[in-house]
This record gives sequence, structure tokens and C-alpha cells, in this order.
Amino acid sequence: MGLWSKLKGTKELLKADIHAVFERDPAARNTLEVVLTYSGLHAIWAHRIAHYFYNHRMFLIARMISQISRFFTGIEIHPGAKIGRGIFIDHGMGVVIGETCELGDYVTIYQGVTLGGTGKEKGKRHPTVEDHVLISSGAKVLGSIQIGRCSKIGAGSVVLKDVPPNSTVVGVPGRVVVRDGVRVEKKNRQEMIDLDHTNLPDPVAEMFRNMQTEISQLKQELKEIKAQMKTEEQGVTK
Repeated sequence: MGLWSKLKGTKELLKADIHAVFERDPAARNTLEVVLTYSGLHAIWAHRIAHYFYNHRMFLIARMISQISRFFTGIEIHPGAKIGRGIFIDHGMGVVIGETCELGDYVTIYQGVTLGGTGKEKGKRHPTVEDHVLISSGAKVLGSIQIGRCSKIGAGSVVLKDVPPNSTVVGVPGRVVVRDGVRVEKKNRQEMIDLDHTNLPDPVAEMFRNMQTEISQLKQELKEIKAQMKTEEQGVTK
């Protein structure tokens, strides 16, 4: 009975992984294509095998499976990492997931993402990513930090601090720009937005726009001051 329960649980886990592909990739056509050609799915399944050996202290076998998977998929997942169900790694080349990393259920990861450490510290040194988090292309999430449920990490962001649930993070270093659907810098006006990972606010561009506005205002004020001084000089001359 115990063996049957384990086999049934494994089957449900594999089905959830396949379902995650169809749910989040419109290019997926049929189950056979997904099972045979999706490298992200192959990397996850190889990791589940490697993680089994890792948990039974067969570290060499676990690392060998991990390295073989890395060679064929371009995705490096340490066998010690804990990964939930329904994980989707899309176009996963260059993805790195560290030893003490923990991924919840239904996390989406795009190419070039690193879930790594910040040094040679011992113990828990990699991120904990909660359920339904989306991490966009090239993002780096580093250190023993926690990414809250249903949060989004923008492309190219470098996240070094905890992220609250239902937040959107962009920039280097990463900053929370949206929380619970409300722009953080505009909470007083309660401006609601609904973002996907390709349309995230850019705080750097916004800063430059603000600077340009201030420069234009200063130019106008300087122009008015010069005109006033010129008028006063003409009055003195008369």
C-alpha cells in the first residue's frame, strides 16, 4: 500500500508538471511533443530523480544526474534544491538553481534566471520562492531571502532583499514598485494596474523623466529671471 501510494503520488506530480506547460505556454500542442522536446520539463524530471538520491545520501549519483541534465538541457539545478509541483521553466538555457533553494508550487522561470547565494556562507544561503511566483528573463535572486506568493520579478532585476506577497519588483537593485495591484509611489491616488512580465514599470526611466521635467522648469525660471533683470537694467539706464 505504501509503494502504491508513492507511485500514485509520483504520477500526479508528473501530470502536474505537464499540465503546467500547457497552462503557461501557448506553443504547446500535444502531450507527446511536450514530453519529448521541452528541456525545462526534462530538467525538472531529472532533478526529481537526482533529489531522491540526494535525500538518501547518494551524493555522487545525484550530482552525476544533475550534471548530465545540465549538459543536455543547459539548466543547472542542484540536487539538494527543493522543488514543488507544477514548476514551468520556459526556454531555460542558463537557469541556475542553488542547493538550498526552495521553490513552491506553480512557479514560472524564464531563461537566464539565477537563484543563487551571495558568498561562501553555510546553511540556508539560497532563496525561498513561494507559490505562483513569476521570475522573468535574466533576473538574479540572491541570498537567503523570501519571495512572497504571487509576486513578479522583472527581467534583468537583481533581488537581494525579501519581497512581500503580491508584489512586482524591477531594477538593480530590485525595488518593489507595485504591491497588491497598487503603484507603491502612488498609493495616495490608489492607481490600480494589472501587469504581465513584459510590461513592467521602469524606475530608472521614470527618474530620468522627472529630471527632464525639473530641468525644463529651471530653464523657464532662469529665462524669466533674465528677462526681469534686463527690464530692471533698462529702467536704471533711462
